[in-house]
Amino acid sequence: MEEEEDQKQSKWQGNASAELKRTAAEQAWPALADFCNLHKWFPNLATCRQVEGIPGQPGVIRYCASAPVDNDESSIKWAKEKLLTIDPIQRCLSYEVTESNLGFKSYVSTMQVVAMDGGGGCKIEWSFVCDPIEGLGLDEFLSYLDSSLQLMGKAIMEHAPPSTAN
Repeated sequence: MEEEEDQKQSKWQGNASAELKRTAAEQAWPALADFCNLHKWFPNLATCRQVEGIPGQPGVIRYCASAPVDNDESSIKWAKEKLLTIDPIQRCLSYEVTESNLGFKSYVSTMQVVAMDGGGGCKIEWSFVCDPIEGLGLDEFLSYLDSSLQLMGKAIMEHAPPSTAN
């Protein structure tokens, strides 16, 4: 019943955030700004590579894909995503899914790295607006987004040098 109600909504929107308490915003931002290397930080991605455009510039398109399950190529989940905006001063970028086999008809997302008050840590905020995804409920999608961002934040924190702010 809940899934049916989710599907009737014209657009889904939501957000997730992850705190990186030991990583300053300027140390975390390069991981997100490197748009075509998301596989270094994002769980379940086997590859992320540029397929069109100029690296780091709006209009660049990346191809992201999971690994096959049991060597079955048809099990690969993939998407092509286009960088819409990137702002290194605000440490913010937005992108859209242009093609995928994941059920997205329309998906636009914004990711931003925000300094946390009073310390050297930061927060990654991820928001989206999309059409309902067939076969998936909004709560399930939000849960996936949140758990993925927590793992991504942990990976960034482990690879960034510790913040020196007190």
